[in-house]
Amino acid sequence: MGNGMNKILPSLYIGNFRDAKDEKQLTENNITHIVSVHDNAKKILEDKEYLCIVASDCPDQDLIKFFPQINKFIHKARLEGGSVLVHCLAGVSRSVTVTAAYIMTVTNLGWRDSLNCIRGARSVANPNFGFQKQLQSYESEQLEEERRKMKAMYPNNPFRDEEECQINLRCFQQFVLTGNLPSRSDDLYPLPHRAYEGQARRAACNKQNVPGKLETNVSSASKGKKSACHHRHHHHHHQQHHQHHHHKKRQHDLGKAAEVDA
Repeated sequence: MGNGMNKILPSLYIGNFRDAKDEKQLTENNITHIVSVHDNAKKILEDKEYLCIVASDCPDQDLIKFFPQINKFIHKARLEGGSVLVHCLAGVSRSVTVTAAYIMTVTNLGWRDSLNCIRGARSVANPNFGFQKQLQSYESEQLEEERRKMKAMYPNNPFRDEEECQINLRCFQQFVLTGNLPSRSDDLYPLPHRAYEGQARRAACNKQNVPGKLETNVSSASKGKKSACHHRHHHHHHQQHHQHHHHKKRQHDLGKAAEVDA
């Protein structure tokens, strides 16, 4: 069993590698098409139509070059009445990045709102630093042209994706305020918070000094802040204890010196 794919838009889902093989979830969500984006992407189920993108989860992995192909695959499948699952290894970075690019292309949302729209349905969504930079570049350099091409190729768009995105953004805002993601009746439970940490991503990249993420989950930032405060408090307490011990030792030495003089 997978940990649960999440519905991002009508007929568009994000999940992890296990979800992509989970017949129960695939059937429940009427998945007909699968976009597989990871190091060993390949067709697994014969009854599904696949788009396989071989890509690692390293900040310098070029995903932008795949955006137009993925956009067309997802949109065509949805227009034909299919449902699409986009997945990578953990459903956190690669799959979220390409889905955000699709949302940007079929709505008027920029990269940040598209990413937060996904987080409103899947709180663990958190592309690495390099992928977030690529979404920014896509918005500033290619998005307008890609939107024009998509509208020319598919002039009739029956979806109300803009409205769905606004619902997700409100869910994300509530998550920021409360730390709890509101459930939508047709959603399955997402992965646990920070579930992606410790996986093989860093080993695959084999890099040192990878820059930090542009955006991280709010709970992660709060936890880091709390940890830093605890460290400062512990250091201050240690200093006080050391000073007190030094003062007592000095008093003891002075007392012994007085006895000798006497």
